Amino acid sequence: MTFLLEITSWIDTSFAVANRSLYFMLWNTFLAVIPWVISLWIFSGRRGHSSGRRRIGWWLGFVIFIAFLPNAPYVLTDVIHPVRYIREGVAMPIVTFVLIPQFFLFIWAGCEAYTLALINFGHYLRRQGWEKWSSAMELSLHGLCAFGIYLGRFPRFNSWDLLTNPGSIVTFIVQEMGKLKPLITMGGFFCAIALVYWLLKHVTLALRLYWRSPDYRKSMKAR
Repeated sequence: MTFLLEITSWIDTSFAVANRSLYFMLWNTFLAVIPWVISLWIFSGRRGHSSGRRRIGWWLGFVIFIAFLPNAPYVLTDVIHPVRYIREGVAMPIVTFVLIPQFFLFIWAGCEAYTLALINFGHYLRRQGWEKWSSAMELSLHGLCAFGIYLGRFPRFNSWDLLTNPGSIVTFIVQEMGKLKPLITMGGFFCAIALVYWLLKHVTLALRLYWRSPDYRKSMKAR
């Protein structure tokens, strides 16, 4: 009976700990998916060419894409939450078997959405004959996202503040962005984003090739 009570208590505690993060995980995942969904539309081969209305719609979609893009790699910074739970004394079995898998899936989903969005953007650049700019654009977007993540994590600005509160953003940038600490922090964000993107991009493209090419699958199985 004591064993069953301990198991029941452990399960109840595990659900309670997992539910503490569930709301912001769902919300942040939703925000992370937005730029990927937009990329499916604006970077398809049918957009931005046939009429003035489509061109205006494309540019509007692109602006929204850029505004929301930092929300995807922003999930990397949410690793602070399990660290906080550990400091609060959450039992290590719960950390190991509940929190770590939960946060791994959450962070993977956001980073994969970012990776897919940039892959779609790269395909668009190649179709336009701008392939030589792909690497420069990827690095530029990494830098933009590092900047956006800093604005979101520390002064707590959101994507919609670009419309509702642009003056505060400009004031903060003018006052703070020239200091050493923000620059170092953003440099760390940039490196983390670039590394995670590089890894996920190669894995994603390899899996896409594997599933789309029967000949490739046969060659891999023959090895």
